[in-house]
Amino acid sequence: MSPVRLPPRVLPLLLCVLLAGCGAPPDGAAEREVRRAVADWSRVPPDGLAGVPVEDWSYRVSSVRRDGGDRALVRAELRYRLAGYDAAPDGSARELELARDAGAWRVRADRPAPGAPPQLWDQGPVTAVRGARALVLGGAGQSAGTLSGIAAEADRAVPAAGAAWPGPWAGRVVVLVPGSLERMAELLGRPADAYRGLGAVTTGRAGTGPSPADRVVINPEGYAELSEAGRRVVLTHEVTHVATRAATSATTPLWLSEGFADWAAYRGTPTTAEQAAPALARAVRRGEVPGELPRAEAFDFGGDSEPMARAYEGAWLACRLIARRWGEEALVDLYGRAGRQAWPAALSDALGVDEAELTRAWRQELHAELGGRPVGAR
Repeated sequence: MSPVRLPPRVLPLLLCVLLAGCGAPPDGAAEREVRRAVADWSRVPPDGLAGVPVEDWSYRVSSVRRDGGDRALVRAELRYRLAGYDAAPDGSARELELARDAGAWRVRADRPAPGAPPQLWDQGPVTAVRGARALVLGGAGQSAGTLSGIAAEADRAVPAAGAAWPGPWAGRVVVLVPGSLERMAELLGRPADAYRGLGAVTTGRAGTGPSPADRVVINPEGYAELSEAGRRVVLTHEVTHVATRAATSATTPLWLSEGFADWAAYRGTPTTAEQAAPALARAVRRGEVPGELPRAEAFDFGGDSEPMARAYEGAWLACRLIARRWGEEALVDLYGRAGRQAWPAALSDALGVDEAELTRAWRQELHAELGGRPVGAR
């Protein structure tokens, strides 16, 4: 069978059709025009952020792709600061859709990049309420009265966290209050069931250096069910995570991070072990004294709530024990060392014990505080 020969003019035409079907990249001049249009677009933040102290709003374009002659898709990293609160720019992966109209490229849509979580303003207009030490940003549906109450509670939580953690930190906090539990889960990129029953969580990157992404995110449903004392504990716990973020690293045991935050929240209050650790008290009274300090997986959201409650309660009691027996300064020193040293060395340098000795003292404390049988008794 002889090969089919196409006329010379057909080959370039066929090639153009194939490239157009695949979305041909723009030529250099068109790409420069698209990038210039994105830069012009970035000069003014979205209308939904009116009243929010945004600065340094810009898009770092990573790719430009034409979809036909008059449309383009852009992938970019949004960078911005909240003036007076962010030590360094925060980031968000975005996808922008542009169209050419009357010879000029214009942005027609700005949305989260595929797989990236939305920002609060993607869910509707944002309301900003300033406290003395907190900036509260409310999503669509949140009233100014609710946000003002949270700002007042955050203002009390910031000095409480600072009193427990004398290390350097900004001494201020940004609180996000989405319109619902489902909207909260969207912001965090996890199923709503992972946060059901929780009052709040904290986002951010652990490690030394500026950490601009720290945000306390309120679960409006769980938070509304808390008493005034419960809200104080929850917010102080989360603000303490913000305060200690730069001192926290992959070497910091999760029980120390969570236990320290609870210790800061209960510090200076008359709360008893029985009141703050009911789930662990029930277990200890059944003779189920834990054999080891809480493992990291025990703190996972969305699992069995009873084991998770025991993990948090046990972590708090471990930090309270350290503060009582070795002193608050030793607890703070241990936390700082745990973020920059191997754990055995941090324990030895800060407390003069190893993990086996600390665990033994902790188990004895559980028995003494929660009324279980003596450790090892049958």
